[in-house]
Amino acid sequence: MNLMQRYILGELLRVFALLVVILTVMLVFVGVLREAAERGLGFAQIVQIMPFIVPSMLPFTIPATLLLTVTVVYGRLAGDLEVTAAKAAGINPISLLTPAFALGFVLAICSFGLTNYAIPWGIDNTERIVTQAMEEIFLDMLSSQHYVSDPENGYSITVEDVTENGILKNPTFRYRNESHDQVTMNAEMARIHFDMEEKKVLLHLKRARGSIPGQDAAAWLDDRVLPLPLDMASSERSARNLTIDTMKTKMSESKRNIALNSLQRDQEAAMLLLTGNFQQLSGDRILEYASFEASQQLDNRKMHTEIHNRYSMAASCLFFVFLGGPFAVIQARRQFITSFIMCFLPILLFYYPTMFLMANFGKTAAVDPAWGMWVPNLIMGAVGIMMLRRVTRH
Repeated sequence: MNLMQRYILGELLRVFALLVVILTVMLVFVGVLREAAERGLGFAQIVQIMPFIVPSMLPFTIPATLLLTVTVVYGRLAGDLEVTAAKAAGINPISLLTPAFALGFVLAICSFGLTNYAIPWGIDNTERIVTQAMEEIFLDMLSSQHYVSDPENGYSITVEDVTENGILKNPTFRYRNESHDQVTMNAEMARIHFDMEEKKVLLHLKRARGSIPGQDAAAWLDDRVLPLPLDMASSERSARNLTIDTMKTKMSESKRNIALNSLQRDQEAAMLLLTGNFQQLSGDRILEYASFEASQQLDNRKMHTEIHNRYSMAASCLFFVFLGGPFAVIQARRQFITSFIMCFLPILLFYYPTMFLMANFGKTAAVDPAWGMWVPNLIMGAVGIMMLRRVTRH
């Protein structure tokens, strides 16, 4: 790179680093406060999850920050007539924009890596910290009140004491089994474990005795794991919080489930036809097969759309530069904040709504997300080409 390009790249990196830190810190505090309010976390848990919130914010802050950076740097260069001087010296303006294109390409790769790997990693660690917090809160309630009840899920726990290492002394558990019988379990000791993947509270019982009212026999269990339901805001992780490899694996499993479901449906329909039970062809059982297949296909479309949306959103860094750089040069005499607003406002009003519209079309199978998710970038690229032609001509 020549001296001018190195100078421009240095200015881009300096301004981008400053702006991305400021904007990310602001959004991180908003995200942490929201997470703390939803989960009921304390100050210690907030400090622990803060490093894992940053990766989830960067893919959204990087494109806008890069656009503002390009607007600031190239607007100032053009305003100081450095672009005009370079053109008078026979230097192609595209060579002055090359550092911005290179930075946009690198940040597009980084943004994709953050979206595909860092966000799932951050979600996993955040859930781990939240799980530990829930266990601590649960044990603190048992230690202070010696009783915890969950009427919605139909169980209660009474303990004599809770040790420092989380062991329950002489606990009594009451819950309803699959037959809706009230079961009472008395144990000498027990340990609680929160399983976030299965959404259950696992009670490890030692030397326990179980009884059911109206039944004389009692079951003696030396070592028993008692699963209890755990209320969670969302039982399934959204596609946005999964890696592409995980989504592809789930899509393959879903296709196998759809094929197996179709085979079972056809076999059951054939048996109904053979037995002359034609009314059951429109019964609840057949409708369940259709509902299951529709649900699996919807999940597949969501993940398929998310995969292409991930590539498109990462590439938006390069397209933002492709539009913002020439536009800032054209608007040389204006303030950089004015140029940024004039450039970002159409993006805010047209680019993102079009992206969301194409995502919804992809989920409903109205368009193929393989090309639909790239429509906003292509529109922005077309406008960028027109801006670039004006810069090179005049």
